[in-house]
Amino acid sequence: MDPVPPHPPQDHAPELPAAALSTGAVARRLGVSPTTLRSWERRYAIGPATREDGRHRRWTAQDIARLELMCRLTAQGVPPSEAARAAVGAAPGGDAVPESAAVPETTAAPGGPNALPLGEVRPECRGLARAAVRLDAPAVEQLLESAVVEHGLVTAWEEIIAPTLHAVGRKWASAGERYVEVEHLLSWHVSCALRRVRPAAAQLGSSPVLLACAPGEQHTLPMEALAAVLGERGLPVRMFGAALPAEALHEAVRRTGPRAAVLWSQSRSTADRALVRSVTAIEWGLRGARGHSALLLAGPGWGAGSPDPRTERLFGLRSGLAVIENALLSADHAEPATRAGPATGTRA
Repeated sequence: MDPVPPHPPQDHAPELPAAALSTGAVARRLGVSPTTLRSWERRYAIGPATREDGRHRRWTAQDIARLELMCRLTAQGVPPSEAARAAVGAAPGGDAVPESAAVPETTAAPGGPNALPLGEVRPECRGLARAAVRLDAPAVEQLLESAVVEHGLVTAWEEIIAPTLHAVGRKWASAGERYVEVEHLLSWHVSCALRRVRPAAAQLGSSPVLLACAPGEQHTLPMEALAAVLGERGLPVRMFGAALPAEALHEAVRRTGPRAAVLWSQSRSTADRALVRSVTAIEWGLRGARGHSALLLAGPGWGAGSPDPRTERLFGLRSGLAVIENALLSADHAEPATRAGPATGTRA
């Protein structure tokens, strides 16, 4: 451990505390956009006490504590101007927080008694949760975009987005009808962020990967994440979304002749094993050159194993992507007779 440095002379500026953070780091920690922090500083004088070289903002623990209080207050509907006055007044040496701006004991703001059950997660995950609880749509959008750009889509999904979605879902399940608005806002912005991922040029003439949710299944975000990452890698995708009826799934397989089909089930009530058997039996292509699709089952509804020996289970986006790529590679090396395209002339 390094020795404690000597105190600087009085005519020199003191060194910054080790805990002083940049505006970007504070924004990620609190789940607000850097633009919001600068706006609060400009409008309500709730900025950092120190600037590095007179230009760069550096937020100390005391500065951050004020911001955390302001975030909790605004999450409860307190106007930003009043929340800022309360946060400044609650600082060490300041006045107590006015009763009119006090945070109720039932607050859902992260860090309060009803905080989202996140556990050990990345700081970006906590910031995203805080923004979602505050219903701060611009911050949620910016944090999601930053997560995808900085960490890549797979890591952003597995280590930031999915843990936050799970925490919101658990909170909703344990709190009756509360927090539904948080889940809906977060889910909407996650879906928008996934659709903004630019796909690479797909290989011409290659059969697609078919993605669908089981009949009655409304949870589409995991399939949207998979569609985005497959598209990012230049693999053609046919995404059919939520609750695809059984007959429509059969027709989609026959008409597209996918090399692999992924069927998502969130709960046991939508994990239809009879449907699995019927889909694995589908043949497509010209007579005499019929082909089969690899059926891959994803989602907790299917349980730990595969309900049919002709299927394979997917667990997680990263490992599932590897299984899909292996299935596609096996299809590419199959005999030509088993790789014929879908039958032509099928009904629309």
